[in-house]
Amino acid sequence: MSGRLTPRRPAPGLRSTPRSSAARGSSPRPGRLRAAALGTALVTVLIPALSACGGDAASANGGATLKWTSSYFPSHWDPVVGGSGAQFRELALVYASLTRTDETGKAVPDLAKSWEYNDKGDRITFHLRPGLTFSDGEPVDGAAVKAAIERAKKQRNSALFGDLTSISSVEADGLDAVVHLSQVDYQIPQLLGQRVLQIASPKAAASPEKLDRSPVGAGPFTVTQLVPGTKAVLKKNPDYWDAKNIHIDNVELTSAPDASTVVSGLQTGVYNFADIDPSQARAAKEAGLDVFVQPGFNASNISLNVNKAPFDNGKVVDAVRHAINRQEFVDKLTFGYGEVTDQPFPKGYVAYDPRSENAYAYDPAASRRLLAEAGYRPGELKLNLVIPSEDPQAEIVQSQLAKAGITVDIKIDKNWATPFFAKDLTFSLYSTTGRDSAAQTLTAHFGPDGPLNLSSPYEPPGFEAAVAEVRRTPLDSPQYAEVLRAATRAGLESRALVFTYSQPNLIAKSTSVSELPKNPAHIDWTGVTISGGN
Repeated sequence: MSGRLTPRRPAPGLRSTPRSSAARGSSPRPGRLRAAALGTALVTVLIPALSACGGDAASANGGATLKWTSSYFPSHWDPVVGGSGAQFRELALVYASLTRTDETGKAVPDLAKSWEYNDKGDRITFHLRPGLTFSDGEPVDGAAVKAAIERAKKQRNSALFGDLTSISSVEADGLDAVVHLSQVDYQIPQLLGQRVLQIASPKAAASPEKLDRSPVGAGPFTVTQLVPGTKAVLKKNPDYWDAKNIHIDNVELTSAPDASTVVSGLQTGVYNFADIDPSQARAAKEAGLDVFVQPGFNASNISLNVNKAPFDNGKVVDAVRHAINRQEFVDKLTFGYGEVTDQPFPKGYVAYDPRSENAYAYDPAASRRLLAEAGYRPGELKLNLVIPSEDPQAEIVQSQLAKAGITVDIKIDKNWATPFFAKDLTFSLYSTTGRDSAAQTLTAHFGPDGPLNLSSPYEPPGFEAAVAEVRRTPLDSPQYAEVLRAATRAGLESRALVFTYSQPNLIAKSTSVSELPKNPAHIDWTGVTISGGN
């Protein structure tokens, strides 16, 4: 496959290994993929749509309106099915969680006002705020937390069950949720935030299919209209626990159109907030829009299945490693907003391990030598790189491996998620948005059941013990950073992934929308205001 390189962003984020084809079909995919409509009929819920047009920040119903066009419009509104991919940011409009993340990446109270561990570290009790309700009037209490965790662990098409393996059971005691752990795990407050445990009303979740079409949470907004795959209209939830700090009255969320029209839509007031590609940043700035970087944990990688030939040969794996020129990905895809990485974390993040940096330097000559040692003549090794849609990353991989003497054919499989998460593919690409829990990021990539480990159940020697040590180490321990980096080093011994580049989340907005909190990878509307015009 050939053609012009069109820059794309990292894909929706990490997911648990689905247990069914339904779950696999909803998994995140490489590249900037838009959610497909859930059916051919446009299903609407409750009231007619508010206008998404016009240059004023007020909606047809009055008040400040956020008009957000998103590249990651949710394909599922049931958070158990939607999982922890990039769409969690949009679902966070509707759903709140036990914790959320502050600007330092630390877990802070959300629905839970506080929590504490027992002395051993294998039980944590969350104390919920009193008097809270879901938008259907059901109480937000320990029973609701218990139901949410159990559903995430047991629902047939759950994309979250693999994230909750440390949780053995949950007890509900009024406003308390007592979480019993199968191991000492001080990562739980980090984990049970907006990505992994967005809590739905148990009454509404009794019918997951209905919840997927008509979401019911305890977040800052409630859905008043939903056109699957296309548009959602929301209004401020007066019963949200922090409603006094939510200054947006209405939200009009739409699926992003062709990238070339987003900037003009922002200029004319069709939108006042948008995810953008790096290729659009210059035009957006020249149009007088605010363009800013929302910090993130994004990383892209090449996925190898070491259980299948030719990657069952370590020399072939090393040949691929040395054939990759990471700087070319940055130069061609990020327009100055990205950086090279050979780890699942960006440089500067606490889990990034400087000792592992550049372990396999770009060296095509070494690649050719390793292939010869593996018994392959130049051009003899042919690989199929399977991806779900056109992706410029694939073309770069194709070109770089050609210089090492490997022929790559790019194959597009629209049902890519099914063989990827079933571990049937040999060679593919993946991009992720990381996790608030660094340990969970590591296990997702390198663990034997990791959803991003195409070589499951393979894991590098020593990795399991290293991650267990991370979980046993309190986050405020002076040793935490080094223990975490040691686990990163252990994970990077894996032969299943070759990381390429990292890129932050890029946003453009009208000047009428005030600055956002810089919470890593999250979009937090607390304190955000919208003035009367664009």
